Amino acid sequence: MIQPTAPVFARRRERLMAAMEGRAVAIFAAAPEVARSGDVLHRYRQDSDFHYLTGFPEPGAFLVLTPADPKRKVTLYVQPRDPDMERWTGRRVGQRGARSRFGADAAHSVETFFADLPGLLKGHDAVYLRLGGNPRLDEAVIAQVAAMRTRTRAGVRGPTRIVDPTPILGEFRLVKEAAEVALLQRAVDISAEGHLAAMRAARPGRMEYEVEAELEYRFRLGGASGPAYPTICGGGANATVLHYIENDRRLKRGELLLVDAGAEFMGYAGDVTRTIPVGGRFSPPQRAAYGVVLAAQKAAMRQVRPGGTLEAVHKAAVRALTSGMVKLGLLSGAVAALVRGEAYKRFYMHRTSHWLGLDVHDAGRYDSDTGASRPLEPGMVLTVEPGLYVDGAADVPQGLRHVGIRIEDDVLVTPDGHRVLSAAVPKEPDAVERIMAGP
Repeated sequence: MIQPTAPVFARRRERLMAAMEGRAVAIFAAAPEVARSGDVLHRYRQDSDFHYLTGFPEPGAFLVLTPADPKRKVTLYVQPRDPDMERWTGRRVGQRGARSRFGADAAHSVETFFADLPGLLKGHDAVYLRLGGNPRLDEAVIAQVAAMRTRTRAGVRGPTRIVDPTPILGEFRLVKEAAEVALLQRAVDISAEGHLAAMRAARPGRMEYEVEAELEYRFRLGGASGPAYPTICGGGANATVLHYIENDRRLKRGELLLVDAGAEFMGYAGDVTRTIPVGGRFSPPQRAAYGVVLAAQKAAMRQVRPGGTLEAVHKAAVRALTSGMVKLGLLSGAVAALVRGEAYKRFYMHRTSHWLGLDVHDAGRYDSDTGASRPLEPGMVLTVEPGLYVDGAADVPQGLRHVGIRIEDDVLVTPDGHRVLSAAVPKEPDAVERIMAGP
């Protein structure tokens, strides 16, 4: 199994501390536990930034970084070992484990964190804190900053600035390390197994949720913690709803099924979409529409290279889609004018790409300091996912009404171009039909 190592997390923390300005302290809170219903909790998932910096898997923890303190740069506050509680909810890492396994210079019980907070802030000019993530922490830090301000004449020195670390970490997370690429590839490989299972399961008369179940079974069988986001299995008109997740309709022969699903592995997300014909064969109008989307994806993919931009990726998809919409009879007029007038948005209303990593819509800016679309760099991972979503209006050709098609791949920018991480999932229409036909 692929495992990130403690030195990887240590390097990330050192990089962040080197980017902090002045005499500063940084505080990060673990994700809270979330109630599902009553006293039942959702399966725990760590905050992405906290995971990126520590790999620490438990709730109720705080990370404190103090780069000016050579003996205690990294402090973790964690839930203490408690045999009675651990019998009910599982083993805890504890303070000793926080030091030995997760590289903390010091580790304390989380029960002392808020009492220790004034001392943690004292003597620092700035505190790096993502406001909005933990209201209790926000209130405590703001109260302490205000209290220290009133005591400056007594020689008390405290932070005068609260700085959001999100932009710094976003830049770090945007360009993936080799270990992250390996984890993403594993997440996508597991996603691919799920999509192949979905293709084999999509038969007339089955429920959308049956396809979902086959797919997510493969996720867990492959070692994923589960889906990286709610699985979309939309048949017929449901495929035209971008984030349809009810998955409770019976599939009918002759319609299309849009499956948008990705596995999460060691915190990293796959995100793949395929559109398949229920019954195993595309009708001629469906095949024509599918070909338009596939051609648009290929045109967009050609823009994925160092120095390219997501804007160029999107524009290539839009041009190809608009040209295809004219050929399909969905639009009429000159392609350039239709693009300028954004006529395509009736049938294609979303962007073509987003970053991918610890979050499905991953951290990192999409623009440069000038406001232009930022150039792509080796190590960036993005999706390429054009689509076509046709309503049932009377001016739409009969064979295309209520047809939704999206083709999405996960793509790594490489020094000489790109690599499609999700290439194991077929998308050529003949290949899709062969998979659905079975052995």
